[in-house]
Amino acid sequence: MSFDLKKDGKRIVVICIAALLMAVNIKTFVRTGGLYPGGATGLTILIQRAAESFLHVEPPYTLVNLILNALPIYIGFRFIGKKFTLYSCLMIVLTSVLTDIIPAHVITYDILLISIFGGMINGFVISLCLMMNATTGGTDFISIYLSTRSGVDSWNIVLGLNAVIILVAGLLFGWDKALYSIIFQYASTQVLHILYKRYQKQTLFVVTNKGKAVCEAIYSVSNHGATILEGAGSYEHEERNIIYSVVSGEESKRVIRAVKQVDPAAFVNVIKTEELSGRFYQKPTE
Repeated sequence: MSFDLKKDGKRIVVICIAALLMAVNIKTFVRTGGLYPGGATGLTILIQRAAESFLHVEPPYTLVNLILNALPIYIGFRFIGKKFTLYSCLMIVLTSVLTDIIPAHVITYDILLISIFGGMINGFVISLCLMMNATTGGTDFISIYLSTRSGVDSWNIVLGLNAVIILVAGLLFGWDKALYSIIFQYASTQVLHILYKRYQKQTLFVVTNKGKAVCEAIYSVSNHGATILEGAGSYEHEERNIIYSVVSGEESKRVIRAVKQVDPAAFVNVIKTEELSGRFYQKPTE
């Protein structure tokens, strides 16, 4: 593993900021609202509250969170990427320690506001980590592993897994907080879908007179091939090339810019791809 001072230094700084935001979110919104965010964070909080209620002891957040992340970290090292997992470990440890030492602070007692804005902050922090090629741990590792293996966006699968945590929380501590936790997780997932698009696919149809050059531009940016179809304009009755290609959501804007540089007059139509079967290049995780 090589270390690039500028690139990796930026990643470390951003991950530290993300860890601080996550810890502050837990100590302000999550704990004030009595919510269960899902994933390793939600399970850690659930275990802490169960131990406090039934055993009258509260284990440190750091201890419980690190134990719960042991298996996901192994999955990360084994199947995703060593550098990715190391930066994720930095995020997990920093978040855990900061959550234990940062004092609690109440911004509002309105549980609906806590659920919405706490969830949005949670989704933003997760997206920030993923953009820096790291994760907040827990089910994020599992989701990325499934997305890499299957080539589909599997964050909704994680939302389903988190339902188990909410079910247990509802049975133990009441259904009101559990139901508000669903709002929290939904807001978090929607922000994640908007900001992080690596595993989302988009289909491009490009109408151009420079078919070969456009295909080369697409490949140079994304490493994805393209298919050239022959067509004719209905207005001018001139022959046109129709370029068909599928790229990831995070690449589409860069691809379109490259296409426009080659042919400023190109007509580009972008369509969300719901399902894809066949070989699709996915940039490997470090």
